[in-house]
Amino acid sequence: MKAAASRSVCIREGSELAEIELMLLLTQYEWFQNKLEELGAKLDELLMQILYVQLLLAIIGIGRDTIAGFLAEVGDVGQYRHPKQITKLAGLNLKTNSSGTHTGQTKITKRGHKHLCALLFRVMMPLVAKNAAFKALHEYYTRRKVNPLKKMQSLIALCNKLIRILFGILKKGHEFSEEKMIQDILVLKSCHKLFN
Repeated sequence: MKAAASRSVCIREGSELAEIELMLLLTQYEWFQNKLEELGAKLDELLMQILYVQLLLAIIGIGRDTIAGFLAEVGDVGQYRHPKQITKLAGLNLKTNSSGTHTGQTKITKRGHKHLCALLFRVMMPLVAKNAAFKALHEYYTRRKVNPLKKMQSLIALCNKLIRILFGILKKGHEFSEEKMIQDILVLKSCHKLFN
């Protein structure tokens, strides 16, 4: 089989040029890796100039690229009065399809910066997996007895929650606390039990 493969698969002509091409590709790869490292160092330097970035980096599941992407899409958080403005910018605000006396389903508008919306969804998966508070909130939203949310609806609600958290930290310097967020979930559960 080995002998048959060496006669049928191997191309003997142009092996010298193929070797040169491979060396060029490896050189390009190394150059891109070096440039990527330089850009990463510059990004770190620029992020450290922004107030309260260290508080954001302390959140489990949120990294440098997430913060940089969020700030690149949103700009200066100081220009916003309320986190709902950023929610609208991302296209994650809710609208109800209605006509006359008919009230239809409530859905997100999807009218916003698609890159910001995609960034929030991409970061939500690791947050739900790694961050105990977001995981607990996701489980609460999807498993509550009254008005349980579908998984995608829960992720949208969590994206809005993340916007409020990022806004509070960047604008006012609040610290994120997993324990406080979990306590809020326990309060929500007890309120649902009280009213039902």
